[in-house]
Amino acid sequence: MTLKTFDLTGRVAVVSGAASGLGQAMSLGVAEAGADVVLVDRNEAGLQATCQQVEKLGRKAIAEVVDVSDPDQIAALFERVDANCGRVDYLGNVAGDGLLRRPEEITIDELKLVLQNLVVGRFAMCQQAGRRMLAAGRGSIVNIGSLASSTALGRHHIAYSMSMGAVIQMTRELSTEWSCRGVRVNAILPAQVTNDNLRERMQADPDLEQQFLSGIPIGRLGVPDDIKGLSVFLASDAASWITGALIPMDGGNMALNGGGTPGWMTAPE
Repeated sequence: MTLKTFDLTGRVAVVSGAASGLGQAMSLGVAEAGADVVLVDRNEAGLQATCQQVEKLGRKAIAEVVDVSDPDQIAALFERVDANCGRVDYLGNVAGDGLLRRPEEITIDELKLVLQNLVVGRFAMCQQAGRRMLAAGRGSIVNIGSLASSTALGRHHIAYSMSMGAVIQMTRELSTEWSCRGVRVNAILPAQVTNDNLRERMQADPDLEQQFLSGIPIGRLGVPDDIKGLSVFLASDAASWITGALIPMDGGNMALNGGGTPGWMTAPE
């Protein structure tokens, strides 16, 4: 049973990156709470798989193949949302490509590409959804950021970290501008969440997983389903006084002092 304040029945969610990973898990989470979902991604096969899972939950699912780095495609997407759904209550801003490159080697064009993907595209999604939410007088936007917005990751993440810092300030500014008009804007900041790309990196570097775990007191990496509860909460009336929040989803990573040792590493047998 869903508690009334968490019930999303009758609402429409738009979620980018819905073909896999965090975006797919977010889509399924809000659908489980009752929302119909517009699923956005470049991966059509993955979108169709997510559609089937949403429909099995008894919710309406619409698959939209869109490159969310392109503001023109985003504008056209929301025109279709208007025609097919007539409203948008929740935006999950998940999709966007990064790039690993040494700071001394990255080109300006490469940097611009990452900023286009992770900052300009996310802002265009917020702007289009926000216009409709402001007209309705209510809505919730969640941007997926990263701990890289507040702490340095190293390992050639310069473009990604710069972009995530911008996403966090965008979240704060939009919340400040729009909350008094009924639109809440928050961000979820994940640490390392397993996906195909991360698995490949850990396979290539046998020490990388342990390096990650040494900074996560809870003792495991994240999994996509970890985002479900936060997504439903922030989309729902249960979070009606939560806005401008930057919420770590990190197993305690941000809380851990760099010189500390996670308890699970020293606990007695």
